[in-house]
Amino acid sequence: MNKINITGMNLEEMRLLTQSLGEANYRADQLFNWIYSKQVRSFDSMTNFSLDYRRRIAEIANIGYVRISKLLSSISNQTKKFLFELNDKRYIESVYMKDDTRITLCLSSQVGCSLGCSFCATGRMGFIRNLSAGEIVDQVLYIQQHLNSKATNVVLMGMGEPFLNYNNVLKACDILSDMKGVAISKRKITISTAGVVPRIKQFAKEGYKYKLAISLNAPDQVTRSRLMPINDKYPLSDLIAAAKEYTNASGERITFEYVLINGVNDHPEHAARLKKLLAGFKCKLNIIPYNSTDEKLDTPSEEKINAFVRHFLKMDIIISVRRSKGIDINAACGQLYSQSMSS
Repeated sequence: MNKINITGMNLEEMRLLTQSLGEANYRADQLFNWIYSKQVRSFDSMTNFSLDYRRRIAEIANIGYVRISKLLSSISNQTKKFLFELNDKRYIESVYMKDDTRITLCLSSQVGCSLGCSFCATGRMGFIRNLSAGEIVDQVLYIQQHLNSKATNVVLMGMGEPFLNYNNVLKACDILSDMKGVAISKRKITISTAGVVPRIKQFAKEGYKYKLAISLNAPDQVTRSRLMPINDKYPLSDLIAAAKEYTNASGERITFEYVLINGVNDHPEHAARLKKLLAGFKCKLNIIPYNSTDEKLDTPSEEKINAFVRHFLKMDIIISVRRSKGIDINAACGQLYSQSMSS
């Protein structure tokens, strides 16, 4: 008999499971707490269950999806990159990032990615499959348990396009933000999209409280299509309209991510166009100097980065420069996977 996996079930689903075993609903609440709050990975650890109940549930169910294949730590020890093996022998990556006030986990939502962005190592893998809600959640559970460290923030910015796995991603976020379980605030969970316009509109309409980030990376149609083929399907003008629809509906500040690539999208005219594009937005602009994944694209110099940022200092937006703390461990999405598969 194929066993079911409890990781990724919400409380309602756990109640149905415990009812099928002839147990009261409070057992589901206890099970939810063991899996998501105490983060156990064995039914034997659930000491408030009888030995008989532990035996019966173990006969039909498993806990957890991910197994660590490789772990790299940066020189500063503030960034750690996990390569996880899944039950079907596929691999995904997750990144742990620590600073003075936050512990952020960057999660994958798919095995591979279909979008083929020119600057992204994951895009060169192609799309393999979506992750289940349980496989997304288990990245957090494993890392927190392994490092004995509680995450304050979660970002869906790892391998894959979250809005092409919409239902599983949102279910995972609902589980992660449940105060009876993992208990990460909705406002500390960010979903990043390359620009799947219909899902941005759906996300806005459905009123989720998770934060939204858009991987923009260019201020004009030609440059963005060169970097991101999805721009041919969902043009920049449609993307900006959808972003405004989200901010109007939610009242939330949206984040625009801009990977700054030497000689490609870092010229003064790019900055001027981007400044015009973001005028009137309640937003945050996150400048990300390119973390090289091949020899074709380069990271801009500090002088170029600073010159680009200066264009936006007088605008009514929040601007930040996110420099990689994990360059020495290939922390960009897909790099560790690519290295492992070729070795």
